[in-house]
Amino acid sequence: MSASARDVHTIVRDTVLRLLHRDLTAAQREVEAYPDDAALWRVVPGISNSGGTLAMHLAGNLRHFIGATLGATEYARDRDAEFSVRGIPRAEVSRHLNDAMTQVTNTLRVLDPSTLDAVYPITVGTALTVRTDVYFVHLVAHASYHLGQIDYHRRIVTGNGATMETVSLSALLGPLPDAADRRSDV
Repeated sequence: MSASARDVHTIVRDTVLRLLHRDLTAAQREVEAYPDDAALWRVVPGISNSGGTLAMHLAGNLRHFIGATLGATEYARDRDAEFSVRGIPRAEVSRHLNDAMTQVTNTLRVLDPSTLDAVYPITVGTALTVRTDVYFVHLVAHASYHLGQIDYHRRIVTGNGATMETVSLSALLGPLPDAADRRSDV
């Protein structure tokens, strides 16, 4: 790999890290903004998932596809549980998001940029094979999609339209996040 290709790959990897860090941090703010644990799990007409369900799915997805698959963590995903558990306290849901942030950060900080050119190490969906860089774009879009759903769910359930600054451009600037930057107050 040429030096310029390595530089581009490093930029892509680091941008994915910044975006996922931003979205997971925003998801934690969203979870904390619910007035109580019950509101996080309330299902409203026309919406099949609660904010709690979406947050658990977001954490599980990233812990599996980045932490376990690329970072060789011990995380074992239970996707069905992501959609079936109910009533977990907000602080615990926030800890799951924090664990995902730690695994994403620890994995991407040391991931060899040349990995982005390689085929993602496991098949996804219905046996799709994709390059790792393409799959990273999908994971970022998936995280942002669910973050937006959590934001709207919180606004609907609480009647509070206040923003949690979920898509902050300034969060993409400055130094790369590292494991020491993760939230320890939750």
